[in-house]
Amino acid sequence: MLKFKKFIFLGVMMLTHLVVSGQNNTSSPYTRLGYGDLANRSFGAGRAMGGVGIGLRSPKQINPMNPASYSCMDSLTFIFDFGASLQSAKYSDETNKYKDLNGNIEYLAIQFPITRWLAMSAGLLPYSYVGYEFGQATEENGLSYTNTYSGTGGLNQVYAGLSIDIWKKRLAVGANFGFLFGNIEHNQNLYFTEGTSYVNQRTQRLEVRDLKMDFGLQYTHPVSATESLTFGATFSPSNKLNAKAYDMMAKKSQSGTVIETATDTLRNVAYDLPNSFGIGASYVKANHILVAADFLYETWSKARYGTNAGDFQNRYRIAVGAEYEPEHDAKNFFKRVRYRAGAHFGDSYVKATSAADNKSYGYKEYGVSVGMGLPLMDYRSLVNVAFEYVKVKPGHVSMVDEQYFRVTLNYTFNERWFFKFKLD
Repeated sequence: MLKFKKFIFLGVMMLTHLVVSGQNNTSSPYTRLGYGDLANRSFGAGRAMGGVGIGLRSPKQINPMNPASYSCMDSLTFIFDFGASLQSAKYSDETNKYKDLNGNIEYLAIQFPITRWLAMSAGLLPYSYVGYEFGQATEENGLSYTNTYSGTGGLNQVYAGLSIDIWKKRLAVGANFGFLFGNIEHNQNLYFTEGTSYVNQRTQRLEVRDLKMDFGLQYTHPVSATESLTFGATFSPSNKLNAKAYDMMAKKSQSGTVIETATDTLRNVAYDLPNSFGIGASYVKANHILVAADFLYETWSKARYGTNAGDFQNRYRIAVGAEYEPEHDAKNFFKRVRYRAGAHFGDSYVKATSAADNKSYGYKEYGVSVGMGLPLMDYRSLVNVAFEYVKVKPGHVSMVDEQYFRVTLNYTFNERWFFKFKLD
């Protein structure tokens, strides 16, 4: 019981830290658009394998990408999982270059059995990140002025999910029931370098509080005594969010003193999430080889954001990955390490306007990853390390090109807390 209390306390502390500051791990100017940068929702092993998860079914790790996966755990195990990341980013366009270093705790979750055929998971996941700051000095009609833009915030999801084995430990269904919440704030400061002693500031704020549901299905087909194929599918329905939007104007002195303010609550506006469809498959040779692939498609072009419709484009993402464990029962530590690699490719849901031709373009994202699962002394818990390189290539040469070098550290505590000893 002491061990349980210690981990619950640690989890609460990390959850609080994530809610308060977990939305500062990006500096991308593209996060000024829409809900920001959409988070990678894969845990541990999946992160080093290109972000796969829809077809993964492991009794030793939590996989909220497909809630049907929870029921594959045995009836004696409790899993506690959390992850953090650190990234170095490079941003460049035709004339400017910029580097930044950021990161934070990303997620935490628990998973435990209820019966032999029913399991539950709960946790806190990021949905999107907003974080940027840039500006431009302009001279027009004899006037010199500076525009600066900044944004912070993002959306998070608290979830609780159930998974049920409905046929011979082969067919499982599951659902995550979550609460989506968060604030996104965009600021614009206009400062005339001559003739005025004040700053005009505009703040646009979005507050989201709503329910979110995700559904999953998995079927496992045994190929031999040690080999199996798993096929998975996921669906998240579209949702008109319960959101409040504010447009605030302020006149401030250069010292920061507020001279005049006005706040307008925006009405007759809508903020939507799209339908999301995913399919995935994996091949497993027990305790030796894992190969997986995912495809995700989201209908963002039908989603409204504020008073505008059609500002987004449909998004897809393809990911492949593999894991190799040389010898599961070896005494040599390095033969028990799980070596992983993967890649992903996709496009953006947002479109940015190019200053060169005043047309809107999206961007493509390419990524490769490698990593390891390091077993601890109990041979059940793991420390997972993933190294990723991500390239963001916009649709026009005048737009911002991005590169990321990211390190993700994940700890999976896996323990037989429900085992009962018998004494003769």
